[in-house]
Parts: sequence; C-alpha cells; structure tokens
Amino acid sequence: MPFELGRPFGAPNEPEFQKKVLLSLLSLFERLDGPVILEDFYEDPPAGHSYEQLGWSCPVKFSRPVAESDDEALRLILAEVEMLRPWYNLSLEERGRTTFGLLGLEITQLIKFLTEFLVGTPKNPREDLTVGEVFRFACEDIKMWYLESATAKSNVINSREVVDWFWGETEAGKLFLDLCPKCLSHEDSGVRNVAKSQFVPRAQKHRLV
Repeated sequence: MPFELGRPFGAPNEPEFQKKVLLSLLSLFERLDGPVILEDFYEDPPAGHSYEQLGWSCPVKFSRPVAESDDEALRLILAEVEMLRPWYNLSLEERGRTTFGLLGLEITQLIKFLTEFLVGTPKNPREDLTVGEVFRFACEDIKMWYLESATAKSNVINSREVVDWFWGETEAGKLFLDLCPKCLSHEDSGVRNVAKSQFVPRAQKHRLV
C-alpha cells in the first residue's frame, strides 16, 4: 500500500475508496496463479479535507549537520534519539501504550543494527528470525518510535506533515534513504524484498537520489 503507516485502507471518511481497497484485497483469493506473495496497490487515496488535519509541530528542532563518515552518521542519529527520548517517554506516559517493540530491542540497538548495513551485513540480534525479518521489524520499530515521539504533544495531528518530517528532516530518515539503494542489491533476499517494497513509501521516493 502507498498509504501512511496506520492507515491500511487510505484516508479516513472515504468509504468508497476504502471499499475499493478491500475488494482489491479479496480479489487475490480468486487468482489462479498463486500463491500470491505480494501485490502492490498503486492508487493513491483521494485528496481532501478528510486527509488533512491540523495542529502539529515537532517538539524538537534539529540543526541537520552534514555527516562526513558512517561513524559520524551514527553519532548524529544517536544524538537525535536522545533529543527525542523525553518526548517518547511522555507519549508512553500519556497514551499508556506504544506500537514500538516488535523486536524487543532498545531504539539505539536498532539504529546501530541498521547503520551497519551501510558497510555490510550486521550480526543478527535475533537468531529465531531471519536477517530480512529483523531488518523489516527494525525499520518499522524505528519509524514508530520517531512518530510517537514527534506527536507526544499533539491531540490532533497532520499525519502527512509528520511523515514528511521523518523522511525530510531527521537523520533517521536520511539513513533509510541512504540504505535503500545499498539494500536493493544486498546478498540476502529478505533484505532485498524489504528494500524494494516496504522500505521507502511511494510518496517519499522523490527523496531518493
């Protein structure tokens, strides 16, 4: 799906479009060329007031210095995490729940794991899962940690702006963009599949150089 995280059927209050998505999913059961492992849904949700919400601004301002090495990139991301950590803790306290924690690893462990893909294949921290699975779950965990941190102060948010913030203004988003072309040719097929279809949302692919 090309939709934002947390919106598997597209924009809210668009029942006709949501029905179209659901029927597209159910139609896979009629296919005779299966098993169908993965099928893309290419249509964007309709634009309109139901998609746009107001009232969000990131609680932290980043200076965005330019990293001149992989070690420097890691240092900048970890510094960014520490700036956001109080806001993640606030989000957890006020909401009483989190979607972070698929792998049971701390955010800094996940960042270090992803950063090592810049130069090769890191050691798998979860031997009960494949490298591709850990890669996918680590990506989802990092994105959710950032998004929950950024929206800790907001009751009503502009979800599109939050996603644009992650991909356009954070060091973690820059890491994802830097990793994408490397992981598309990775030796592990699971990592390649994630980089191809689940890594950078279609609405953010214009940021890839």
